[in-house]
Amino acid sequence: MIVGGYMELDKISGIGPKTITYLNKLGIYDMKSLISYYPFRYNILKRSDLSLIQNGDNVVLDGTVYSIPTVFFFGKRRDKMTFKINIGNKITTVIIYNRGFLKKNILVGGDITIIGKFDLMHNTIIASDIKFCKLPDTPQIEPIYHANYSISSNKIHSYILESLKNNISIFDYVPDEYIKKYNLINKNDAIKICHIPNNIDALKRALYRLKYEELFLFMLKINYLKLKNNFQFGLKRIVDKNKINEFISNLSFKLTPDQEKCVDEIYNDLISEKRMNRLIQGDVGSGKTILAIISMYINYLGGYQSALMAPTEILATQHFENVKKLFEKYNINVSLLTGKLKSKDKKIIYEKLQNGEIDVVIGTHALFTDDVKYNNLGLVITDEQHRFGVNQRASLKNKGFVPDVLYMSATPIPRTYALTIYGDMDISSIKTLPSGRKEIITYLKNDNQIKEVLNMMYEQLKDGHQVYVIAPLIEESDKISLENINELYEKMNKAFGKIYNVGMLHGKMTAQEKEEVMEKFEKNIVQILVSTTVIEVGVDVKNATMMVIFDSYRFGLSAIHQLRGRVGRNSLQSYCILISNKNTERLKILTETNDGFKISEEDFKLRGSGDLFGVRQSGDMNFKLANIKNDYDILLRAKSDSDEYLKNIDLYSDIKTNKLKELLYSSNGLD
Repeated sequence: MIVGGYMELDKISGIGPKTITYLNKLGIYDMKSLISYYPFRYNILKRSDLSLIQNGDNVVLDGTVYSIPTVFFFGKRRDKMTFKINIGNKITTVIIYNRGFLKKNILVGGDITIIGKFDLMHNTIIASDIKFCKLPDTPQIEPIYHANYSISSNKIHSYILESLKNNISIFDYVPDEYIKKYNLINKNDAIKICHIPNNIDALKRALYRLKYEELFLFMLKINYLKLKNNFQFGLKRIVDKNKINEFISNLSFKLTPDQEKCVDEIYNDLISEKRMNRLIQGDVGSGKTILAIISMYINYLGGYQSALMAPTEILATQHFENVKKLFEKYNINVSLLTGKLKSKDKKIIYEKLQNGEIDVVIGTHALFTDDVKYNNLGLVITDEQHRFGVNQRASLKNKGFVPDVLYMSATPIPRTYALTIYGDMDISSIKTLPSGRKEIITYLKNDNQIKEVLNMMYEQLKDGHQVYVIAPLIEESDKISLENINELYEKMNKAFGKIYNVGMLHGKMTAQEKEEVMEKFEKNIVQILVSTTVIEVGVDVKNATMMVIFDSYRFGLSAIHQLRGRVGRNSLQSYCILISNKNTERLKILTETNDGFKISEEDFKLRGSGDLFGVRQSGDMNFKLANIKNDYDILLRAKSDSDEYLKNIDLYSDIKTNKLKELLYSSNGLD
């Protein structure tokens, strides 16, 4: 038995230096990582019934090769192979792309199985795979692995089978009490079944076993991070609450009940000895920015510097202008630090930050470069889903700072999911919109109603307002027919160009080009902005009252909700028009509600976690097998078990517990 599985890959039959390079690119470096490289899906190979096949059906059919294949080459590494096959005395054409190398194996009279899509009208199968045998009568389960141009799924499977012959043992982290509690099968047996599944029931048990371990370890780490944070001392401030109340009373608007509650939570965090690690999640336009400003004011009164990090220079600049205006009469020194500043200007800011002349600094990731040295940094705020990562934390810790941290996200997450995924954080939710804001009215239109949409746009433009027009692609695609941004730009120019100015914004433009366009739109020099989703996180243009989203079926519900949040930033009635000929049922919820939490719940059901949670910079969300949406029941079970186990971890002294402690204590966690 090989314990640990660190046998060199070149000891496996068929693996040479080139193959090792290909495997390394897939994250496979040894036998242990090879057998832990699980299939991402399974094909159930069951012979299709010819009499029941309809046009466009996915089929699995076997027969005899009837003609010599011909291969046509086009483009780089692209080819098309065509041949005929006899299926039940019916001659059918097979077409398969980029498998020209298989020509030598396709011999007239040979048995063959074709997997693909049947085009009955043309009596053609567009094949996705070919097996050089006839299927047995019982269904076969075929594991499919993530592969690349250099190495196929079948090859990976063959190497895994060779590895399994070595009887490798991989350490089982699941405590014995939970193995007994859920009657989990042996881990090494589960791994083998994953790669060599004989029946569906056994495969389900094996997958459950491995998913449980993944999620147990993940939740153990999350729970540990939260526990660690609870015992992590922060910066205790002595701040007069009356001064905070006075600051709030001088605002030109009244805080909502949710905002008031959030202020209390932040205040209690900042005056306590416990280090703050709080997420404020609020719907688009719910007023998170003012909470950040109040937090910085509390921190200032406590005698510390604040840093607010935004994802873009445009947004950082907007925050800077808003914060500076509000802090002006309190003699709070506010500075802007972005990558585009001249070296001499940066140097001045660096000096002032170091000697404590700057109280609040706002910028992008430039805030945490090696050149930046703070005098007494006490609070870090990150805006719009960007988590303050382990690297930035380590950088500040090395400089002698362990600040309180406040995150702001405009992606509402269902609370149950949030408590699980962001279990290491305290969560504040803002659901009520500021007074005076009107709900955005959303319409669902199809391509045949474009004239109606143009008329609705004209009505807004005529009243002096501005319009966003969203396209999902930048360039033409020969695979899918979508509104191209350049084409859409031309259409808008044709419809409105004689009266109004049309601008264009997309991800392939330089940062300077983007800023120039956004500045023109902000100043109403441009009235119609044709854009991709780069405007999802951007400046507030209060005069923009309409958003038109083409091919809206291409977007997730939460993504559309984020996009339409670019309008409705004032007391004017705003509108969002979704243009789609597909999946209109799914999109209807957006016409029924402006509640981002309800929408995210629906999006989660339909799409899984996807972009909802952003990129976690602590804890591992890149599961090999588990899926947050599909395996949520297992996740909740693992959460409960890991919480229970962590509370009693010091009572155990077995090998598994020692290994688990090593995993937890070696982690950077949230340091």
